[in-house]
Amino acid sequence: MFYELLCISRAGLMEANFKDLVRKSAKLVLERGGVVRGFENWGEVSLPTRTRRHQEYHDRGHFWLMHFDTNPVVISELRKMYNSDPRVIRGNVIKLGEKLEDIVHRPDKTH
Repeated sequence: MFYELLCISRAGLMEANFKDLVRKSAKLVLERGGVVRGFENWGEVSLPTRTRRHQEYHDRGHFWLMHFDTNPVVISELRKMYNSDPRVIRGNVIKLGEKLEDIVHRPDKTH
């Protein structure tokens, strides 16, 4: 199944800490037979509302996306990892589709 992860990590993380979080996420997918399709780093952005996570308030976050294929069991493992990792403010996984045809737009060939 095809998924998209939108993760908001703490603002101001050292680059090595941020890269470790991304690497750890990809490694979890890859070690369980999944495929990582790509990453997008959106950088630090102000959060829409002040958010409390891990006994701290956050006004800014570092947004990034990961596109990947995996089985549903891995999704629950990712959620557990993000709930316990103090670098993560929020992680949200969205199912994009069951098959490649579900997410790839094919132009209409009737014209």
